[in-house]
Amino acid sequence: MKIFYFIIPALILYCNLFAQSPEINRQQFFLDDRVIEVSFTTDIKKLRTQKRVPVWQPANIVMRFSDTATISEEIKVEPRGEFRKATCDMASLMLNFKNPGSPKLSPLKKLKLVGGCHSNSNDEELLLKEYLVYKIYNFLTNMSFRVRLMHITYKDSYGKTKPYTQYAFLIEDLKDLCARNNFVEINKKAFNPAAINRQHTTFVCIFQYMVGNTDWSLPNFHNLKMLVPKADTLADCYLVPYDFDFSGVVDAGYAIPDEQLGTTSVKERVYRGPPRNTAELQQAVDIFKEKKERIMFYIKDFPLLNVKTKRSITDYLDQFWDILNTKNALRSVFNGVKN
Repeated sequence: MKIFYFIIPALILYCNLFAQSPEINRQQFFLDDRVIEVSFTTDIKKLRTQKRVPVWQPANIVMRFSDTATISEEIKVEPRGEFRKATCDMASLMLNFKNPGSPKLSPLKKLKLVGGCHSNSNDEELLLKEYLVYKIYNFLTNMSFRVRLMHITYKDSYGKTKPYTQYAFLIEDLKDLCARNNFVEINKKAFNPAAINRQHTTFVCIFQYMVGNTDWSLPNFHNLKMLVPKADTLADCYLVPYDFDFSGVVDAGYAIPDEQLGTTSVKERVYRGPPRNTAELQQAVDIFKEKKERIMFYIKDFPLLNVKTKRSITDYLDQFWDILNTKNALRSVFNGVKN
């Protein structure tokens, strides 16, 4: 009986210790849709004032995965993103988890964190809408960056800045995206622009039109990653888009329409891809039609945006599907045939 009373508390203690130290797997980390509660403490003033000349600085991060699973470790952080560093109170961040002070989180290595441009609720809404764009693309293709939503309380380590709490999201590392698709990244400088997979490029261009994103470019591969099959690095490359805060779905106040496109609002869609024939278009269009119900349900069921905002997004996307369902409009937009 004495042995029994000794074993039970020992087992409880062991289970509690195990629960408090979840094992991090980078692949599984981005498959989990649960929001992580986070406390992030660093020199906020330095992070804001020295953002144009970024340097790594120490930070403490507490990540609460559940009621019984919490990790608190020391990491490093630096500002990133040229536009955000020049425009925002808080630039986007790069988090370095691979440090002597973060053994449990080290499997995450370095990850990009996208947060609100400012600490107000409007910028938080924009952040959540950009998160939705990434999720929409996840539904459409596995050749996409996965994201993980976090609810972060930012604290100044010197107590000079008032704490604030806001949603943000981490973006999957490109090497992990490549690994799960058996691809590798290629160097843009040594790349032949004509050597891109035609059908997948069509799909990417239609997606950018779908979400109203014009902040990208095929000629110079702006906001596009270029990948080739690992088994054949001489094969045509595939494009992976990212950075959607200038899209019509997000409709950020700081997103200025490109004068060269002749638009007055980022919500005005512009097809920036090459003309495609009907057969090429149909292959891509079929995918978008097949995924419509799942995409629209996810948006309508998303609990962190109000009904009015979600309706605005779904109405905007419905305009895109109306074009796909109208033969003349489809030809006019994507293969340059006018009515």
